[in-house]
Amino acid sequence: MIDFKPIRLSDKGWIDPLLAQSDWRGCEYNFTNLFCWKDAYCHEAARLGDSLLVRLCGALGCSYLYPAGGGDRKAAVLALKEEAGRRGEPLRLVCLTQGQVEELEGLFPGRFTFTADRDGYDYLYDIDRLADLGGKKLHAKRNHIHRFEENNPSWVYEEITPATLAECLEMDREWYRRSMVREGKEEEEDLGNEGVALRLALAHYDELGLEGGLIRVYGEVVAFTIGDILSSDTYDVHFEKAYGELQGAYAAINQQFARWVREHHPQVRYLNREDDMGVEGLRKAKESYYPDRMVEKHSAVWQN
Repeated sequence: MIDFKPIRLSDKGWIDPLLAQSDWRGCEYNFTNLFCWKDAYCHEAARLGDSLLVRLCGALGCSYLYPAGGGDRKAAVLALKEEAGRRGEPLRLVCLTQGQVEELEGLFPGRFTFTADRDGYDYLYDIDRLADLGGKKLHAKRNHIHRFEENNPSWVYEEITPATLAECLEMDREWYRRSMVREGKEEEEDLGNEGVALRLALAHYDELGLEGGLIRVYGEVVAFTIGDILSSDTYDVHFEKAYGELQGAYAAINQQFARWVREHHPQVRYLNREDDMGVEGLRKAKESYYPDRMVEKHSAVWQN
């Protein structure tokens, strides 16, 4: 039996090296996401040799991520199959990238059925495009930022520090209140889960190795964003909040943070702005930046 346990902050020391070995661009393969969303998805982790195994529960029931690390992938998948059988469940792997699908099919020809999960696709953007906003396609974004700057001449961008975390938390509470007024009960669960994840991230900001930036207008925080390194060439933007009433605030914090990441992490080629969860407005917003790549996600179920 695999010894799955709830993910704790102290697990970062052994999980991070295994994730780094795989060097995948999917946002699930990041310790911050595994830790901060552990309550929403009941994340549990176990080590099998040099493989990281993760169990989670969501809309499809309980499933597993594709084994990460440098271990024997085939043996790890077979161990997960045995574990699922013990629990009386089918073996279901989720959030598989296209490369993982191809590898899994090569290891077990014809044994899995695969289903694409469009709502879970990650959006990847060339960091220079987001930092510079060049070209015709992003003309509207440049206009939004110009309008923001004209309407808010006192605006300043600064790095998030331990001293400003409380202000970000307070801004998020107000953002959530306004969102609930605007959206009603429709998005309550998603917004609530994100709020829990964000509070965990802010509470353990330094220990998680997080980085972020905020924008002030007349001294008040009106936007902030938080992320960390995902793979050798990709940076994961975990959270981004701005008051929607301030035209261009989202575009401004997006661009400012892209510039900061480019300056401080010159090896980064892409920003992963994660998925849209099938939310129409969020999908429209992410598509409006014309992603350079998508990290496709699939589920796979073992056929007995």
